[in-house]
Amino acid sequence: MISGKKIVSQEQVTILMEDVERLYGYDFTHYTIASLSRRINQLCLLDNFASFAELRYRVLHEPEYMQRFVEKMTVNVTEMFRDPSFFLRLRDEILPQLGTSPFIRIWIAGCATGEEAYSLAILLQEAKLLHKSLIYATDINPSVLEQAKRAVVPMANLKSYVENYQLSGGKADFSSYYTANYNWVKLTSSLQERIVFASHNLVSDASFNAFQLILCRNVLIYFDTQLQAKVLSLFDESLETLGYLALGSQETLRFSVLAPGYQQVGNEKIWRKVK
Repeated sequence: MISGKKIVSQEQVTILMEDVERLYGYDFTHYTIASLSRRINQLCLLDNFASFAELRYRVLHEPEYMQRFVEKMTVNVTEMFRDPSFFLRLRDEILPQLGTSPFIRIWIAGCATGEEAYSLAILLQEAKLLHKSLIYATDINPSVLEQAKRAVVPMANLKSYVENYQLSGGKADFSSYYTANYNWVKLTSSLQERIVFASHNLVSDASFNAFQLILCRNVLIYFDTQLQAKVLSLFDESLETLGYLALGSQETLRFSVLAPGYQQVGNEKIWRKVK
């Protein structure tokens, strides 16, 4: 593949995604075509495919390659305490409200490799709420879930994670939350104990609990308007009255039919369900 040249057209992307749904049950047909096209052409570059037919054959006839395909189509960019002002708002305003409940159930949808789940566990521990909390962290991608369960993060990322933690209001010695091991750090088992990592497909799976807080940050931007509405409805069904829904910095409830039932919390992308 020549750098910058598209091997797969948008029409071929649509054909391939219909094939994938029919054979494997993964429904990417409501992801934005631009983001899918970009990722598929990047995959062709990485794996030296010269034609759409070559890629399609591998995806449809080799289950092992299909797993790689799913990994490349899903978005796994994350970091600990990403957007520190968001976590500061959780720390100062949201968690004290949740703390009045006898038990706190939280859902992180699209958890990727788990950094957000562990960040939230740290906040809950510092608020003395972790013992009565359970975090469900879900993703469609099984390989990133396996990585998340290992509770390890690259040593190279640690400096920025510590800076994010401090900007989010963290006052503790961050080294108390991990042990260093060559190029990786292992997060403490006390954080792992209150997190359940599980597979969940936002496109096709149903609600599975009633939550006081749902986080789905920087996932909806990859969906078309129809799928965004479907997923927001799923979150609404899964959220208790007076619970909180947190979205990404480029996402909003403002234009949703659900908007009248929610109030935004400050200037962060957090909404409280009031109806």
